[in-house]
Amino acid sequence: MFVQALSGAASFATCLRLFRCYPLAVMPPAPSAGYRSMVLLTRAAGTTQFYVLTQVSDDLFVIRPWDDRNGDSQVIRPGEPVSGLTGKVINNGMPLPHDGALLGWVADNQVTVMLAVHCPHPRTGDAPVRFPDIRVMPMAGTDSMMQWPPFTASPLADGRLWEYIEWGQIVDIVPLVTRRSGLAFWVPSPGRRNVLGEGFVVVSDNLAGDDYWLPAGVYMDHWTLREGIQAPPAGRLLSLPGVVDLADELR
Repeated sequence: MFVQALSGAASFATCLRLFRCYPLAVMPPAPSAGYRSMVLLTRAAGTTQFYVLTQVSDDLFVIRPWDDRNGDSQVIRPGEPVSGLTGKVINNGMPLPHDGALLGWVADNQVTVMLAVHCPHPRTGDAPVRFPDIRVMPMAGTDSMMQWPPFTASPLADGRLWEYIEWGQIVDIVPLVTRRSGLAFWVPSPGRRNVLGEGFVVVSDNLAGDDYWLPAGVYMDHWTLREGIQAPPAGRLLSLPGVVDLADELR
């Protein structure tokens, strides 16, 4: 499901529809800024590019490259034309779920794989650029890759992300893990502290939703599972430093 629009003056209306039609892509405003934003992914000439679309006010949007060293930002106002490139990004770019979103891949009414979305803020100063990523984390012990999503090896290369969401194959599992504290935990890998970056998710009990359920277990990076590396016991993981209760982090 992609929002289409005419070029030029219609771009502002397209921005409004993007924010209305893709609420899961909208990053809530930070207390210090008060602006809502989303990340758009585009592909041209075999390259993947990311842009940040920000709603500054009811009648003003700003779009800029993810790595702002590659170009300047452009404002988008009602009735004003935009450059050809900006129009293409707005009309054809694929919104990404917002930073910190925690999704689940559903097979036979069971969440078999977690999708942890990581869209960190672009670089500051001379720090290297970290681009958006979706970490695919099957439940340890899953014995069949048939229960994994078809885009497991490269989730951002599959243009059907929002179709999977429409079909109910990808679901937002945040409401399940935030029902109360003590249900799900993020355990960073040694030396890592960024939530939903590199590490494990430990679910302490089976969690049932209306149309699917999330099994208790340890969820970890699929590349690690492919190498035959077993997950540490849940109790050992929860004893490590840096454990974060996802109910407190994602509410």
